Amino acid sequence: MKSTPMGMTGLFGRTGGLAAADQLALLRVLGLLLQLGLTLLGSDAFGLTLQPEPLWWVFGLESAYLALTLWLRHPLYRQSAGIFIALLLDTLFWISWLWFSGGATNAFISLLLVPIALAAVTLPAWGSWSLAALSTLAYSLMILSLPEGHIRHQGMDMSSHFLGMWLNFVVSALVLTTSVALISRRLRRQDTELGWLRENQLRQEQLLALGTASAQMAHQLATPLASLRLLLDEAMEEGLDAEAQVQMDQALSRCEVTLNELRRATESIRERRRQAVTLAALGQNMRQQLMLLMPEVDFSLTLPAGLTEREIITDASLLPALLALVDNAAKASLNNIGEPKVEIGFDSLGDTRLEINIKDYGRGIEAHLLGELGLMPVASRTGMGVAVLLSHASLEKLGGELVLHNGPQGCEARISLPLLPVSAIKGDAA
Repeated sequence: MKSTPMGMTGLFGRTGGLAAADQLALLRVLGLLLQLGLTLLGSDAFGLTLQPEPLWWVFGLESAYLALTLWLRHPLYRQSAGIFIALLLDTLFWISWLWFSGGATNAFISLLLVPIALAAVTLPAWGSWSLAALSTLAYSLMILSLPEGHIRHQGMDMSSHFLGMWLNFVVSALVLTTSVALISRRLRRQDTELGWLRENQLRQEQLLALGTASAQMAHQLATPLASLRLLLDEAMEEGLDAEAQVQMDQALSRCEVTLNELRRATESIRERRRQAVTLAALGQNMRQQLMLLMPEVDFSLTLPAGLTEREIITDASLLPALLALVDNAAKASLNNIGEPKVEIGFDSLGDTRLEINIKDYGRGIEAHLLGELGLMPVASRTGMGVAVLLSHASLEKLGGELVLHNGPQGCEARISLPLLPVSAIKGDAA
């Protein structure tokens, strides 16, 4: 089961108790206040050439638009398209303000870089590049529309000065759309990886707790099982009913075999012992364990002849993981059709992966549980999903993957494991 792909979760997380959507809205409000302040209080100080009537129209429209987007900010900023539209309109309002307050002669022309910077941080590459192209085009038109009197000021040719300012703007926009965007994407990727690591750590802690509890219970079961075996032997000597003898002996044998397997598996896993096993041997062991531990299960196991000699690297945890999935499938079939019927099929995915399909005839899994089963204990009408959780952890440790999906009838568990290369097998045989 794979983690979800990286999205915009980093943008909408909480930073210092203030949602990122609110932070972006605050920056946009400050931008409008800055425009008003420069227009009303700083025009003389900074030599702004104002056109009052168009500017008041710009401020009126921008205020109405800003109020609307502030009200809708959380649904608007959930998608990249919403953020891009907001920043695009912001850019157009900045261009309008600059155009009616001096154009290219406005000392604050570099404020056009603000929406580009926000896009570089919050949007994919296409967003920041689009705003950079729009702003560069607008700046170029402002320079081209400058009157001759501004270009030749007091006998000085200012064309090279304006060209240098334009080039500086283009270089700054390129830096924002490349370096800042790259750093932002890297940080978002790291946030996603950290989130996945935290989830994985929590899952490992749950598995450790389950493993500790299992080991304790296995230790506690050893003594009563031994006592029950002695009592059964005494009862058999005293002439216990034959059918009851068989049933009790089967039940005790199953418990004893499971306990011994658990001890051996625990020792093998602790010592990290792994070995190469042929698929023929794996299939044979699986058949034997099913007939011994689950004699009531009606199963079919299909292994193509071309795969019998292929090998996988495994340890003692693989077989119990597969048996747990088969047991779940048998119970699902029994509850639905009254028969514990399971189909097990081996197949190859190319030359490097083994696929094992375990299909039941149950009612399937609720859609809202499919994405959670195997990642955490999940309460459902049939249990807590602990067996799937443990199986998923065992397969993941071996480089495998478990995917559950509902078929036309019942649920299918698809297990993918790495196959040893054919050349490695031939080399060992030589």
